[in-house]
Amino acid sequence: MRASLATWRLSPGIAALLAGITFGAALLSPAPAEANSVSARQRSEKKTFTDGEIIDGFMKTAFGAEYHLAGRVDRIRKYQMPVRVFVDGESRSDRQMQIGKVVGDIAARVQHLDIAMASKRDDANAVIRLVRDRDLQKTITSFYGEEKANEIRDSLDPQCLSGFRKNEDYEIQRSDVILTVDNGDFVFLDCAYEELLQSLGPINDTDSVPWTMFNDQVSMGFFDIYDQYIMNILYDPRIKAGMTVDEVRGVLPAILPDVRAWVAKVNNLPK
Repeated sequence: MRASLATWRLSPGIAALLAGITFGAALLSPAPAEANSVSARQRSEKKTFTDGEIIDGFMKTAFGAEYHLAGRVDRIRKYQMPVRVFVDGESRSDRQMQIGKVVGDIAARVQHLDIAMASKRDDANAVIRLVRDRDLQKTITSFYGEEKANEIRDSLDPQCLSGFRKNEDYEIQRSDVILTVDNGDFVFLDCAYEELLQSLGPINDTDSVPWTMFNDQVSMGFFDIYDQYIMNILYDPRIKAGMTVDEVRGVLPAILPDVRAWVAKVNNLPK
């Protein structure tokens, strides 16, 4: 299963934290069967969507949170600054290279998102921690405390986790992602894409949209067309952190044609 952990406060003076938990994956040189699985999914993925289908998925993932602990979740949450990603934890050079590929792919496909790798942790506002599966619960406990970690384990039984801290204006200030390195390439790739993307804002999982990786029943292993629509809407400059549902609906008609043109361009889709 996949799940998302909603908002709660860590301590006074620290902005609300949101976290998403999913099964996932990452890829550089996967086993042939896993590479074929990703390629097959890419060949068969749905590439044509109506405006209504795109808007429905965006509203369901950008607002709300599947696992709601505290705080308001009825506002847009996003970075309003460049995102710099640092990989920490298990020194697996192959996994670190895979994360670099994932980040580069996201940067190339989301027009107004400035995201790149950082060479030093102090320069990063998004930290990906790589852990062995046996150390996952201990790591979650170090992030959230024993009580919340046990609640997460009992409710969701995650294989990976992501979250972000936001300020009072709903601007994301920092993201944290935890990925397990020893559950296979496809699991790593699926987790890496979903958790990193969710840590950028669309935290709410939904089982009513069959084309998004933010669905517990969907495993992608790549950055699919539908979710490129969601992320490009979210990071369009006309979508601001803190906007309400009604405010977003008011600007979507002007945004959608530009997003459609961009997604078509970067994916060589017919216009």
